[in-house]
Amino acid sequence: MPQLRQLAEFPAAATDPGAVLTATVPRQLVHRAALAETFLTGWARNGDDHFTVTAQWPRAHQLHVSPDRTAYEPLLVVETVRQSGTLLAHTEYDVPLNHQFVLQELSVTTYPGRLAVGPLPAETDLDVRFSRSGTRRSASLTYEVDVRRDGERVATAHVAFTSVGESAYRRLRGGRTADGVTAPPVPPGLPAADVHRALPADVVLAPTREEDRWQLRVDTAHPVFFDHPLDHVPGMLLLEGARQAARLRMPADRSPAAFDATFHRYAELDLPTWIEAETTSGGGIRVAGIQEESTVFTCVVNAAGW
Repeated sequence: MPQLRQLAEFPAAATDPGAVLTATVPRQLVHRAALAETFLTGWARNGDDHFTVTAQWPRAHQLHVSPDRTAYEPLLVVETVRQSGTLLAHTEYDVPLNHQFVLQELSVTTYPGRLAVGPLPAETDLDVRFSRSGTRRSASLTYEVDVRRDGERVATAHVAFTSVGESAYRRLRGGRTADGVTAPPVPPGLPAADVHRALPADVVLAPTREEDRWQLRVDTAHPVFFDHPLDHVPGMLLLEGARQAARLRMPADRSPAAFDATFHRYAELDLPTWIEAETTSGGGIRVAGIQEESTVFTCVVNAAGW
């Protein structure tokens, strides 16, 4: 298909001749409803299965910038990587917009020392290499990403997911729809400062009587995690649960910086999700999400010094 870009050039800009102005890509291409949650600004094909995606990160954000507004959170990198794969699947691999994506694996390593918030929104470039198998109706896709800012690597990532059509998705979900399922009542959360959050509404863990076990707070009114109605608990909410659980177990001078997650099945919206954490032999934090007797996802979180 022809090369597509969302970059617009205005060489006669009055204040800065030759300046390049950018807009976000169409939000539907990254499965977002809000323009404010759409971070990608353009893309270009470099060769077979090789692309550059551009993104801009805001200087302030409810979730993705630290409470003191000095640093970008690693999960902003995760969301940017997720959006890049969704964008390219639709624009470069002809995956229809009405297909659903099923996330299977996500591994992201960030370098927090290179994620400082500056005087302007951060402009980032993602070098993306894709591979695909299957058919247009049901495809398996994987991609590797280098994320760079001002020419310096700030993260690497690996993602694997499948895309399925509407009828296959309905069978997969057993009739569950966003209109037909309701989340349990949201329990009181932990103190926001304990999980490095500024707002109580952004705390996703509720205490239980067991040490290192929490209930995931699934607030379907949250404007970031539930940017649009869903029939399941979104992967980014599960990863935030892993981030907060890891922070509770890590020393104060350490911070979550790398996430290696496997998604085993959908986390159902109408069932309570339990988050459990333990320290691995290598010093990372292994987090599991449990529904009833089944593990829905696992994630090993590793730290970096700030």
